[in-house]
Amino acid sequence: MKEVPELISVEEPSLQEPSSTGTNNDGLNDHSDGSSGVEYNPQDAWLPITESRNGSIYSAVFHLLCSGIGFPALLLPGALATLGWTWGIICLSLAFSWQLYTIWLLVQLAESVPGTRFSRYLYLAISAFGPKLGKLLAIFPVMYLSGGSCTMLVITGGGNIELFFRTIFNCGAAGDEAKTWTGAAWFMLFTCLAIAVARLPNLNSLAKVSMIGATTAVGYCSLIWVLSISEGRPRPRPNGESEEVRESDMAKFGNILNAIGTIVLAFRGHNLVLEIQGTLPSSRKEPSCKLMWKGVIISNLITAMCLFPLAIAGFWAYGNKVPAHGGMLSAFLHIHGHNTPKYLVGTIYQLVVINSLSSFPIYAMPVLDNLEFKYMIKKKKQCPGWVRTGLRVFFGGVVFLVAVAFPFLGSLAALVGGIALPLTYVYPCFMYISIKKPRPNGAIWWVNLGLGCLGMILSVMLVVAAAWNLHDKGLNANFFRP
Repeated sequence: MKEVPELISVEEPSLQEPSSTGTNNDGLNDHSDGSSGVEYNPQDAWLPITESRNGSIYSAVFHLLCSGIGFPALLLPGALATLGWTWGIICLSLAFSWQLYTIWLLVQLAESVPGTRFSRYLYLAISAFGPKLGKLLAIFPVMYLSGGSCTMLVITGGGNIELFFRTIFNCGAAGDEAKTWTGAAWFMLFTCLAIAVARLPNLNSLAKVSMIGATTAVGYCSLIWVLSISEGRPRPRPNGESEEVRESDMAKFGNILNAIGTIVLAFRGHNLVLEIQGTLPSSRKEPSCKLMWKGVIISNLITAMCLFPLAIAGFWAYGNKVPAHGGMLSAFLHIHGHNTPKYLVGTIYQLVVINSLSSFPIYAMPVLDNLEFKYMIKKKKQCPGWVRTGLRVFFGGVVFLVAVAFPFLGSLAALVGGIALPLTYVYPCFMYISIKKPRPNGAIWWVNLGLGCLGMILSVMLVVAAAWNLHDKGLNANFFRP
């Protein structure tokens, strides 16, 4: 087994000198509670992800739902419009099964090395691929997904706060004072609220926040598809006007790959699975993988009951009228908004905002954990409260600036899906082969190798197709104009 540092650092320094209490293969002290048989680094108690290991199956379910269901799910009807009924549902089912399998791999690998708990995706990658390759493959995708997701949450949350006020208080009227607010101001308002929520000390303390986020995510997804079915399909255009636009074969192929990328992006949160499992208690009789897997099954059943009806109902109701920006919510408001009570539209906006606020601290946790780790390495002590607050304000400020500079990130959903695909669908398969070492040429070996290679090929194709599509159709890059 390759050496894996219990703390992520280029220098990999030891915070304490080895003693007779017991050391691991990195020279860092490990302490065991005797009954559990699982060794822990004392420094884990200083970092926000592993500061508390008193989580339960309920907290795991809430964390998984809050991080797994989000605004990208509203783009699924557009993917089905490109792929059609049969292939759309097949691709959606395959993506769901594939990501569920890779979650199972991650859950099993979390305690695959005796005496070690991998409570962060990066640690597991380093153990599987070695320090250099593991960091090269995992650091950028994990931090990119964490920071990028928070940026999208600022764009989504800030935009929906503005739409909520415009809807409830008729801010479109001339002379209305609220009309003078710019998009950047709404982004700033959301960022301040998100930083306040992220002030909670550790991942386990966010359980109630995740419960609210999970409830609102299920709520607005269900509300949108139920209202879409109840309102019925829009009337066809008069005189039999056709909306179809002829496209070249290359353009059709690119659209198909972009639709697959959209489906891939809808299933998210794999970069947080090990972190969530790290909040659960573990012992020889009851390892954390058993409790975590129960939570994964429950959360994925609820996710399937939200995403599949949303995609199918949205495609049935709107066909190819689902825009790339705003997804099914924009289609519903454009077609049925004038017939829908104002308070109901405002409720949907409010649920999206609350879900975005609840998801922000969870997706920010890997970056905040790494920032606190850097402080801990330098100062050789736990971050005091004022430093933690400062780090959260710093991270929120960076995310806000990126959101203001690139408010069109939502239009890059297919490209983001292609880049993030290996983290979800590829790396767990290869890590399982590296760590578990199944019998070569056996069924499990071939399944993981095949899925891993297929995922890499698909990732490259999705990125190329998304880039070509942007070059062909252009991008409304409204820099610094949210």
